[in-house]
Amino acid sequence: MFETAASASMRASPASPTDNLGCQASKLCKNQELVGAGITFYRKRSDEACLARVVTPAADRGFLVGVSQSAGHSRRIFHAHHSTSHSFTPQAVYVRNFADDYRADLQGGFDFLLLEISQANIDRVTDEAGLPHIDGLVGEAGHRDARLSGLLNVLMPALDRPAECSMLFVDQLAMAIGTYLVDHYAGRRQAAAPSRRQLARAQELRAKDMLRSRLDGSISIAEVAEACGLSRSYFTLAFRETTGCTPHQWLLQQRVERARAMLRDSPMGLAEVATSCGFADQSHLTRVFTRLTGSTPGRWRRGARN
Repeated sequence: MFETAASASMRASPASPTDNLGCQASKLCKNQELVGAGITFYRKRSDEACLARVVTPAADRGFLVGVSQSAGHSRRIFHAHHSTSHSFTPQAVYVRNFADDYRADLQGGFDFLLLEISQANIDRVTDEAGLPHIDGLVGEAGHRDARLSGLLNVLMPALDRPAECSMLFVDQLAMAIGTYLVDHYAGRRQAAAPSRRQLARAQELRAKDMLRSRLDGSISIAEVAEACGLSRSYFTLAFRETTGCTPHQWLLQQRVERARAMLRDSPMGLAEVATSCGFADQSHLTRVFTRLTGSTPGRWRRGARN
């Protein structure tokens, strides 16, 4: 995406190590990565005020979409026969095709949430949605997209605390983001009339058994969908139509139900209950339990035993 350099006079010296987006690692004060449903998500932040030219060669990696989290960053992007200048404010987006050589002059610190999506994954999204294939993603650098920014910001806690994040949640969000990109960055499509989709009883039971067997969320949408003989997107829609909630929401409810039973019937401490029910730790249990029940686990236990 972008690379910082010390100065023009220093470019002849040995290059500093860079990450897989061309960022000079030593200049990054935040460098996070998360993968879900074939999409790689990043957060890259640098507080360096003086940035230099980025030059990265073409690669067969698909597309990079970045959403700015802060103001004060600008860049001049060099195209084949012209250049364009862009200033980035919060929620400002840019789309980059990895198949093109990239050259840009950067100014000012930056804080970006980014995602990398391959053409194969774009094709899979269109197939599952019953849409025509598209040639990729396009977008004018610097335009604001509050909806995409909101979707990516949901991932912030997962990037900050990956141990508390289930694969199921990341997969679901990645699928929603992939569909949004196809809808809004590749031209509008004529959508088919929505139809009601529900799981057969055997599919519902199989899906719920698989989800319960991995309460920590270490199971992907693709695994459960394949076991039910369905595509990821069809399964997700059908599960919601059948149960009234997404697979991730349903799994959280099951964790809390198991926690209730253990709090009521066993002498285990809260930390042990949390681990047994698929939570990362006691604080994770407390946050989710309180959100779904309106009471902390300790208070609920005292009330259940009185």
